[in-house]
Amino acid sequence: MGSAAVPSSSSSGVAISALREKHEKEVENLTLTSQPFNTLRLFVEATFLYIKRSISYLLAHGGWFMLITTLLVAFGVLLVTVDGPHGKHVEELLEYARYSLWWIALGVASSIGLGSGLHTFVLYLGPHIALFTLKATQCGRVDLKSAPYDTIQLKRVPSWLEKSCSEFGPPLMLSAAGSRVPLTSILPQVQLEAILWSIGTALGELPPYFISRAASVSGGTVDGMEELDASPSEDSGIMARLLNRIKRWLLTHSQHLNFFTVLVLASVPNPLFDLAGIMCGQFGVPFWEFFLATLIGKAIIKTHIQTIFIICVCNNQLLDWMENELIWILSHVPGLAAALPGLTAKLHAMKEKYIDAPPPVPSHIKVNRWDFSFASIWNGIVWLMLLNFFVKIVTATAQRHLKKKQEKEVDALTHLD
Repeated sequence: MGSAAVPSSSSSGVAISALREKHEKEVENLTLTSQPFNTLRLFVEATFLYIKRSISYLLAHGGWFMLITTLLVAFGVLLVTVDGPHGKHVEELLEYARYSLWWIALGVASSIGLGSGLHTFVLYLGPHIALFTLKATQCGRVDLKSAPYDTIQLKRVPSWLEKSCSEFGPPLMLSAAGSRVPLTSILPQVQLEAILWSIGTALGELPPYFISRAASVSGGTVDGMEELDASPSEDSGIMARLLNRIKRWLLTHSQHLNFFTVLVLASVPNPLFDLAGIMCGQFGVPFWEFFLATLIGKAIIKTHIQTIFIICVCNNQLLDWMENELIWILSHVPGLAAALPGLTAKLHAMKEKYIDAPPPVPSHIKVNRWDFSFASIWNGIVWLMLLNFFVKIVTATAQRHLKKKQEKEVDALTHLD
């Protein structure tokens, strides 16, 4: 009897191993390009289950939350639908809400997705700060916005970007060298949207923490931790091997994870903060300790470093200094000294062209519909990145849902044996 049990156990182990290999190949092949209908079906199924689970949880544990939310929504609908002297204030409040949600959502999109997020700082916040700084230094004043929410938003261009400096009045900040706007005057004008964006990035770091913490409570590990246990491939590039070594070093020093460590990691741009969130959840770092350190590091320290850097780069003083240094260097290069005045004039003309608002077009002149401007090209790039971000989210969600179904299949086979 004992000899018959050994082959049976061995054969079941082989069957489970073969099933796992089959499952791994199925997950690898599950993409929108190779299996679009199956991927979308699993994505919709996973989304439906998540919404159903969330509603069930709220109905079971969030009675007061549901009651307060319903009352607030009803009160808001009443304010919007009923006319009265409060209408102007409601409209202003809605503008602030739309403005806040826009920048927070951009921050969440930038940090969510375990490194596959949309780089909204490069696409939106960075250009917004740069354009405002250039406009302020050109006009010699910072009172350009019609309201604090007069910024780049979805399908909306800030009003100050399309105006000429003469519409704002004479420059208020002048010196012998021309208009000079100090850093301390520009920073408050773009500080609020930068902080809102950073709050969004801090919120986007929470899913890896919660997923890892849930896996730790259930006795498992998340994919990011399992990848560290696997040996690095020899075919990996130099940067991939270097990042893997840094990740392993962080893993071996996990006992040093505390408020100060998370604060330092969140205060500087680094691609490994997702791993820090996973490790904090895996090793039981308290939620408020992790979130407050992340919020302070990103919304107070890191965002001001990035904002001040962009303002300094786009400020006329720094640009003029860089231009003078570049001219001095190129003047010592044989053959370039004679071409420098023409090159400098062309650079100044390009700067004026892209910063000044275009003159109004008379009504009798027809504008070419196929005008491929810089803005249209930039919008095309943004939409392509949004599409890529959506594809990554759909694929990752479908693969994760398929893995859960596969785990149930393996567990059923194991219990059956």
